[in-house]
Amino acid sequence: MISKKMMKLTQNNSVIRAMFEEGNRLAALHGRENVYDFSLGNPNFPAPPAVEEAIISLTANEDPMTLHGYMSNIGFPDVRRKVADSLNKRFATSFDESNVIMSVGAAGGLNVVFKTLLDPGDEVVAISPYFVEYGNYLDNFDGKLVVVPSMAETFMPDADALRKSVTQRTKAIILNSPNNPTGVIYSEETIKGLAATLEDLSRENGSPIYIISDEPYRELAYDGAYVPFLTKYYKNTIVCYSWSKSLSLSGERIGYILIPSEIDDYKLIFEAAGIATRVLGYVNAPSLMQKAVAECLDAQVDIASYDANRKLLFNALKECGFDPVFPQGAFYMWVKTPCDDKEFAEAAKKHNILLVPGTSFACPGYVRIAYCVSKATIENSLPAFRKLAADTLR
Repeated sequence: MISKKMMKLTQNNSVIRAMFEEGNRLAALHGRENVYDFSLGNPNFPAPPAVEEAIISLTANEDPMTLHGYMSNIGFPDVRRKVADSLNKRFATSFDESNVIMSVGAAGGLNVVFKTLLDPGDEVVAISPYFVEYGNYLDNFDGKLVVVPSMAETFMPDADALRKSVTQRTKAIILNSPNNPTGVIYSEETIKGLAATLEDLSRENGSPIYIISDEPYRELAYDGAYVPFLTKYYKNTIVCYSWSKSLSLSGERIGYILIPSEIDDYKLIFEAAGIATRVLGYVNAPSLMQKAVAECLDAQVDIASYDANRKLLFNALKECGFDPVFPQGAFYMWVKTPCDDKEFAEAAKKHNILLVPGTSFACPGYVRIAYCVSKATIENSLPAFRKLAADTLR
């Protein structure tokens, strides 16, 4: 028999991944071009040319024993220094390599941070709607997920609701902005309010409550929107970042953990996070990709293509009669459903449209549409969306 934890996970397999597999099944039956898979946040746009150029140059010129060998658990010192320098240049901070741990993507980073901070029964707050895997990651370490609903309509975190949900066991709050699944960017005013609330609550608890900032979509912000860099607002902030979305490297699993020197128990947390990287089995982040991204810190994906998809899909859904939230960042459309969200997703599937129910994000009554697909996929899906509207908007 498999473990009880894995039995639970097997029975409640990710709806997002299950929908992705359903897309493969439908594509085999109807042809890939006739299936409109908006389930998975897997970028359909290529990485910037600088990434391939860096990889080719590294494999041709770097010492292979260095390039493909072990290094410190926390990553190559020169790579960590370049990451810190890039952050300092962009956000007027003062980090160095002693604040950066290279990670196996943001998901790997989150697991390292949870392993570092949590004892069994410790609580971590997530603002709903939230990325569905947070609960599974916490379960790895016998942590407890506490869900705090965001404010209606705006989907901004609610400081008052947060205050009511914090207990003596609260260790951290996860913030994800730009947000998956809503595309909302948490405003500076909201962040300042949360920071003040958490400072009060930390004093009341007699121990720090950390912000864990999950930032795979930081660079995907539209119309000049400002994405607050949270370490500048709250000292006990740990950042988990990934280049999966910002450089279209979702399969490479490369990111970093940023642990500022000013956080409480910095030295102990930084050392423990390096050990957690090893004992969780990562050992270190992929060596080639560490070196590659260090050469591409100023590169960007073609955000104009995401923006074009965003506007095309939003306007088309409005014309159909649906009620989508216009996203400020990331590459998801959050759409209010005219019926139960699971029923709506099933109705969409009849037209070969694959969406993820909002229930999966602890926010029923909505569906998430990942528009990181080709423009042609969106254009070809519009007749199917019109049929879906005819079926469900009565």
